[in-house]
Amino acid sequence: MAQYFEVHPVNPQPRLLGQAADLLRQGEVLAVPTDSSYALVCQLDDKAAVDHLRRIRGVDDKHLLTLICKDLSELASYARVDNRQFRLLKQATPGPYTFVLPASKEVPRRISHPQRKTIGLRVPEHPVIRGLLDILGAPLLASTLILPGEEDPVSDPEEIRERLDHELGAVIDAGTVPIKPTTVLDLTSMDGGGDATVLRAGQGSLQALGLGG
Repeated sequence: MAQYFEVHPVNPQPRLLGQAADLLRQGEVLAVPTDSSYALVCQLDDKAAVDHLRRIRGVDDKHLLTLICKDLSELASYARVDNRQFRLLKQATPGPYTFVLPASKEVPRRISHPQRKTIGLRVPEHPVIRGLLDILGAPLLASTLILPGEEDPVSDPEEIRERLDHELGAVIDAGTVPIKPTTVLDLTSMDGGGDATVLRAGQGSLQALGLGG
């Protein structure tokens, strides 16, 4: 049975986030709020937890999961980033953007794209996930909480608990969050002087980054 943590959406209680962090360290998968939807998260280096997250989502190992980092210093440890890419990342973070970047050697093969050797990375703005990342001191692997056969994320934390009560270690309830997905930008196309490629126009503003659209 999943534990249920009701936290303040702006000033989440450190004690509750600490309990949630302990569950992640024990190999659990959690449902947490982000600035673009609720997401499933687990520890990066826990293969069993990663496999369980994929089973909940109904996706195989070809589905690219996202690494959620608290800041750009963490992000740079898992992706190869040049100066142009870094300037764009600095402009867009924290915020509702996901970036596809060349994976560094630090990234386990099971979570990078098997053919392209890329990884999806993001630095969210929501205080709850940022607080959780700060306590953990390490990034988390994440996937939008969309259940098999459905198109939209589950946005009600009580519904998440009801539907996934026996699959999750905990649900962190911070109330409603936007359910519009992140804007996804492929920055690998910037290698050699190209421009970022918009893979999905979502919540993050393209105009704010000078990308039009």
